[in-house]
Amino acid sequence: MTDQKRGLTYADAGVDIKAGNEAVRLMRGAVRSTYRPEVLADIGSFGGFFALDLKKYREPVLVSGTDGVGTKLRVAMLADCHDTIGIDAVAMCVNDILVQGAEPLFFLDYLAVGRLVPEKVAAIVDGVAEGCRQAGCALIGGETAEMPGFYGPGEYDLAGFAVGVVERSRIIDGRGIKPGDRLIGLPSSGLHSNGYSLARKVLLEHAGYGVDTRLERLGRTVGEEMLEPTRIYVKTVLPLLDSFRIKGLAHITGGGLTENIPRILPEGLGIRIRTGTWPVLPVFDLIRELGDVSETEMRRTFNMGIGLVAVVPGEEAGAVMADLQARGQKSYLMGEVVEGSGGVEYL
Repeated sequence: MTDQKRGLTYADAGVDIKAGNEAVRLMRGAVRSTYRPEVLADIGSFGGFFALDLKKYREPVLVSGTDGVGTKLRVAMLADCHDTIGIDAVAMCVNDILVQGAEPLFFLDYLAVGRLVPEKVAAIVDGVAEGCRQAGCALIGGETAEMPGFYGPGEYDLAGFAVGVVERSRIIDGRGIKPGDRLIGLPSSGLHSNGYSLARKVLLEHAGYGVDTRLERLGRTVGEEMLEPTRIYVKTVLPLLDSFRIKGLAHITGGGLTENIPRILPEGLGIRIRTGTWPVLPVFDLIRELGDVSETEMRRTFNMGIGLVAVVPGEEAGAVMADLQARGQKSYLMGEVVEGSGGVEYL
């Protein structure tokens, strides 16, 4: 009997189909936990099906957004902690469509790995599912790609895609903003998912901290602080849209307060922000001091403790804040709209 030569397989090239199937099995429960009544298809189909409730809207407009987690992923890899990073992927997308007045409906994720470890992939997707539950949207599909030779050992990338809906007449676009309108800030949970190249440079390289370094100033380790998930504002903001005239909303991401709020202003207007009207979280003071980072650079890189800003009529500001307080939500009256050229003045 002659020996039959064994040819190369996909597994020999670094792609394990069995591991992929196991990852799908492990994540199935988390995915199903996010389903809304409008979801028609189960995980495993080639596409996700979502039946839009046409009785709920007269002129429904779909709003979509996509984003990634950025170099916060590097911190997750260093800490070998992967069960919350998916929340960030959801947050960056749903917060962006929320500020147009849209209710997030469904979400899809894209995960690329160097080597597929089912338990690790399941942990990442568990985080995505948790983010979807917080946002009230369904995780109806995604893609996990094993790409050996492209990503190194233990490396991966994560991105997301969200779709929401808003009544055409209720789209928030900032066109009604005028001088005298007030700015109400909602607190962030920390760094969120922006400025991590600078944060890592200061904390992990310049200061020499490790992700397991515990700092009394933070009350936890550096890794725990940097991996604090981005806050999802959907369930806080949607009730406001039913009760008040919310003229504009800004998600404070890359560019900070300085760059993001002016994006929603009509021409000929600017904003005045009163510093000291909200608490700046310790992590921002730490980065500024250790890296000798200027206040200007801090304000245009990080959220500085404010993750979302609402622009409301001056006469409604008190009622909006009272509503938020009644629901256990902190808020800060941080400034006002003024005549100007689109810039931000800090007082």
